[in-house]
Amino acid sequence: MNEVIDFFVAPYATATALTIILEVLAVVLGILSVWYAKKENIFVFPTGIISTIIYVYICFKFALYGDVIINVYYTLMSVYGWFMWHRKIEGIPIEITQSTIKDMMWALVIFVTTAAFVVLVYLYFERFNRITDYFDTFTTGVFFAAMWLMANKKIEHWLFWIVGNIISIPLYFVKGLGFSGLQFTIFLILAIQGYFEWKKHLNK
Repeated sequence: MNEVIDFFVAPYATATALTIILEVLAVVLGILSVWYAKKENIFVFPTGIISTIIYVYICFKFALYGDVIINVYYTLMSVYGWFMWHRKIEGIPIEITQSTIKDMMWALVIFVTTAAFVVLVYLYFERFNRITDYFDTFTTGVFFAAMWLMANKKIEHWLFWIVGNIISIPLYFVKGLGFSGLQFTIFLILAIQGYFEWKKHLNK
């Protein structure tokens, strides 16, 4: 039991109380944001924006530049998604739909472009030398595509989140961010629930 406690506590030995409090706050708001997404509730965006802004600060302090890019993008895409979910076409809000071939092509473009950009960032900072950097590159591309699909209420975005979360759970534990690792575990559970909940809504 002590080993488990040490695993979570040890990486924070040199962290300030402010950093720990901010990470816990970001985790709580992040989980709340995904829960709102599952319920197709517009509050997914304001809670997500606050969480990702906090993560920009935390990840920069830990020199996790790929994660910094992810969270800056999340913040901007949350603003876009907030607008899209409020947007009405002929007086009707956008509904949950399945992705078309064009949508998936755009998702692929976002994935490839993002992955290439992350590689360039890591090379610039001379940090592309750890196994986690390769996984960072992949998950960043997956999450960027997922965020765009979610902003447009495409049900497939949940599948992207599920894949990314499965990879991110062990990845964040390796990085020493135990609370965030637990967060992605909860994200995975909510993403699976969210997919089936949206699918049920789509079938209706």
